[in-house]
Amino acid sequence: MTARQPLTPTQADRAAGVLLAQACGDALGAGTEFQPTPLPASAPIAMTGGGPYNWAPGEWTDDTQMSIVILQAAEIAQANQGTLLDYLDDIVIGWLTWAETAKDVGTQTRAVFKQGARTAADLVNAAAAVHHRHGRSAGNGSLMRTAPVALALLGDSHGTAQAARAISDLTHHDPHAGDACVLWCAAIQYAITHAEFNLIAGLPLLPAERRDYWRVCIEEAETSDATTFVNNGWVVHALQAAWSLITRTPAQEPTQHLATALEGAARLANDTDTVGAIAGALLGARWGAPAVPEHWQRIVHGWPGLTGADLARRGLALTQA
Repeated sequence: MTARQPLTPTQADRAAGVLLAQACGDALGAGTEFQPTPLPASAPIAMTGGGPYNWAPGEWTDDTQMSIVILQAAEIAQANQGTLLDYLDDIVIGWLTWAETAKDVGTQTRAVFKQGARTAADLVNAAAAVHHRHGRSAGNGSLMRTAPVALALLGDSHGTAQAARAISDLTHHDPHAGDACVLWCAAIQYAITHAEFNLIAGLPLLPAERRDYWRVCIEEAETSDATTFVNNGWVVHALQAAWSLITRTPAQEPTQHLATALEGAARLANDTDTVGAIAGALLGARWGAPAVPEHWQRIVHGWPGLTGADLARRGLALTQA
C-alpha cells in the first residue's frame, strides 16, 4: 500500500468524527423509525431507544452494525498491507454471522442473504438474481454502511470509488445504490481533507451517462426540505434527505449544526435511523468528533460491545497507514 500524507490535528479530529457521528445519528433515529408522518420541529429528540426493535437508549442499529463489519475487514487489510477489495469474502462472512442474531436486517439485504451465498462472488450473483426477480434493488442499505470505505482509502479517490461500488454490489445490484456510495464516500473524504461540504466532488467518479441525473438530484436536495423526500428507504431519496438536512440547516457553530441536522433526521417519517446515519457520517467528517455533543458521546454504544469512543479511535486509525 502507498503511504499516505499524515493528517493535521484538525483533519484527524474530522476523521475521528465520521463513525462517531454516524452512530449518533443512527441511535437518535432508532426510536422514531417507521413513524408515518414527520414530527413537528418542536418535538424533542433524544437517544431514548425503543422503536420497532426495542433498542436500548443510545444503541445504534443495523446501519452502524454493518459498517463495523466493513471496518473490521479494513483493519485486517491494513494490518496485512493489503487492500479492502482483497477482503470482500471476510465482509460477507462477517455480515452473515452478524445476521444470525441481529435484531434487524434490511429487507433487500435479508433477501440476498437467504440465497445461501458464502463468498463475495456468489453474493454478488445472489444480489443480481434478487434484483431481476423483483425488478428493483436500490434500497438505502448499502449507502448507510459505506463510511468506513472512505476512511480506509482516504487519499485514493479512484480506489475508493471502486471499493465503495464493489461493497454496495454485494447486496444491492442497482447501479444507483453504488453511485450513491461513491458520491458519499467522496464527500466524506473531501470534508476531512478540505473542511467543506461538497457532494458534487464525486461526480467525475461516476459513469458519464449518470452524472447529470445525480447533479439534478443534488440540486433538488439543496432547494427542498428534507420532508420532501418521503420515500427515504430508496437510496436516492435517502441521500437527498441527508444532503437537504446538511445544507439547509441554518449555519451555526459546529456542535449546533451537527446536532440540529441529526435531530431533524430523527423527526422525518419512515427510515429515520438510516437518514441519520448517512447524514451523521458526513457531518462528522466536516465538523469532527469534538462537535458531537458530549452527552451523546457518553451514551452511544452497540454491537459488538463497542462505544462511540471505540468507533472514533478505530475510524481514525484507518487513515493512519
